[in-house]
This record gives sequence, C-alpha cells and structure tokens, in this order.
Amino acid sequence: MRKQAVIAFAMLPLLVTLAHAGQIWTINSWQPYGIPSEDSGTTSYLGVDIADITADRVATLRLKEERGVEVTMVDQDAPAGKAGIKEHDVILSMNGTNVDSKTQLQRMIHETPPGRTVTLGLSRDGQPMTIKLQLADRRSEFHVSNMKDDDFHIEVPPVPPLPEIDFPSYSVVVVQSSARSGVMVENLTRQLGEFFGAKNGNGVLVRSVEKDSRGDRAGLRAGDVIIRVGDQSVHDTSDFTHALHSRSAGNVEVEIIRDRKPLTLTLSLPGRKESGDRYEESFEAPEIDAQTRIELSAVQNQIARLGPQLELAERQTLRASGEMGKSLCDQEKQMRDQAMKLKEQYRTQVRDQLRKTRDALRKQADQLRQEMSHWMDI
Repeated sequence: MRKQAVIAFAMLPLLVTLAHAGQIWTINSWQPYGIPSEDSGTTSYLGVDIADITADRVATLRLKEERGVEVTMVDQDAPAGKAGIKEHDVILSMNGTNVDSKTQLQRMIHETPPGRTVTLGLSRDGQPMTIKLQLADRRSEFHVSNMKDDDFHIEVPPVPPLPEIDFPSYSVVVVQSSARSGVMVENLTRQLGEFFGAKNGNGVLVRSVEKDSRGDRAGLRAGDVIIRVGDQSVHDTSDFTHALHSRSAGNVEVEIIRDRKPLTLTLSLPGRKESGDRYEESFEAPEIDAQTRIELSAVQNQIARLGPQLELAERQTLRASGEMGKSLCDQEKQMRDQAMKLKEQYRTQVRDQLRKTRDALRKQADQLRQEMSHWMDI
C-alpha cells in the first residue's frame, strides 16, 4: 500500500502535465513539499524509511554482523537524498554511537534539534562510508497547506482566433429583353464589373443576342457591357430600357466594353407602331383576318395599360433588393457580435475551469503529502 501511494505521488506531476497541456503552473521554489505531522513527536527530519536488519538480509547486504538499520526508501528532496544516501544503505552509527535497531535510530533523530549537523556511518554493498548532513525541520520541510493562491500561477492559453465569417453577397439579377434591339441584358455586380472592366459595376451585361436581330446586325455579342446609349449613360437595366424607349427610329451609337476595351457600335432602331407600346417591333407578317386584328389590338391595348404596372413592379423589385441587402448586412453584423460574445464566454469558462482544477489538484497534493509525512520513519 505504501509503495502504491508513493508511485501515485511520483506520477502526480505527469498527470497534471497530460491533463492540462498548455497551462503553466508555477510553485514558489523556496517552499518544500509536505505536511507537518503534529503528532509525530519531533520536528527533526532525515527523510528515510528504515527497517531492522534480519538474519536473512545480512548476506544480501554484505554485512559482517546483524547490526544497524536498512534504508528502504529515500526522500530525494530531504536531507538524506541531498546528502547521497541510497536505498539499501545500512546505517551503522550516528555521531559515533552504534545503531542496533530502528527504534534506537528514531529516538536519536527525535532527540536531535532541527538544523544540527550529524555524522552517519554507513555500509554500502559491504563498503564502509561516512556522510555528514544537516537535519531539517519537518514543519518547514512539509509546508503546503499554508500555501497561498499567489504561489500558483495559471496562464490561460490564448483563445484561437475565430475564422472570419464570409457571408455571400446576395443580389437580385434583373434581366430585361428589348424587342427593338433583340438584346437581353442584366445588371452587373461590382465583382462582375471588375471582371469585365466596368468601373464600379456600372453598365448592363449582354446576356444573349437574338440571331439576325438589330442588335446582332449592329455587332453586339453576349459578354459585352453596354455603358452608354446615345448621350445617356447606362448604369443598370432601367437606364438601358429608358434609353431605348426614349429614342425614335433611326441609328444610335451604343458604347460598350469588350475584352476590357471601349468600343462604339451603331444600332438601328425601328419605328413605333403605337405610342406607349412597351414591346414594339416592326415585323413582316402575313396577311391576317379582321377577327385576328381585333384580338391583336386588344392584346396591344392591354399591354399598354400594363406598362405602368410593369414599371412599378420593376421599381419595387429594385427597392426590395436594396432592402434585402441592408437586412443581410444587419444579420452579418449580429452574427459577428454573437461570435465575439462566444469568444469571450469561452475564455471565461476556460479560466474558471482551470481555477477549479488547480484547487482540486492542490487538495489532492495536500492529502498525498500529508500521508507521506507519516510514511517516512525519520
């Protein structure tokens, strides 16, 4: 039982290291380990465990006679360990007085005041030797229970930085198609604008060009960025639509960016069939009967009436996209704030847990060292 307890005590620093890698524990080096034994009857401390010499140990220890006491355990931090006494040494005398038994040596140590230097006569593997050492005071040698919190230092490991939260940017893609030009366009984002060479994402991206349309004949291609129609700058699809609808029949210069270089093309616009028609175009159609003409006229009138509603829906869509972007920014800020709170909470919890672990380990050390003070005979 005694050896098992000593092994557990010896492994305590290793267990602390394995359980709390990254923590830094420091104990004032001038304070020795242990607990004073108030009922031991002495304050002098040598730091050994001893046993009487028996007949069967004489030959093993290479002794000439059955006399002295065998050292069975040594506290390496006590006077005996520091002076070089080893296990299985045999103490034959103290200050010139022969030692015949364990009880006698204990009494001699008890009667010697702490701090006094004594001379021990030893036998090690049959060879005589003499060691001088100064007895310690057990009360100062085992001084742990009075340790203060300042004797322990805990450095909380740094909290690893939280990764930056990359929120995707959301944008509503507004696609418009003009029958007058045969071109389908969409809004640019800032990132797309940088890719195509349009500053600040201004302009509209040509998504597709209808084959044999006026845009196709003008030379427009998918991937072009339209930045100007006539004398009107184009920032988004609404600007593009307004620029086309505000032009009468005839040629108009269209400034584009292609392969990150500016280029000017000439687009021919057809005449309008009916004022206010949103999707007008000149088609060469076969002759149709009167009933079909009436139905087409009704459809055109309905489209004309729906024009303002379509424009309103377009404005509402753009407004909703702006509000959605603002909402996403607010959500991003809230999530970052929550991440910072969690980081601080994590740091506080780690510090509290380390304090609790420190107190528990110190209590266990107190108990082990208190038991150890009773294990050592002298």
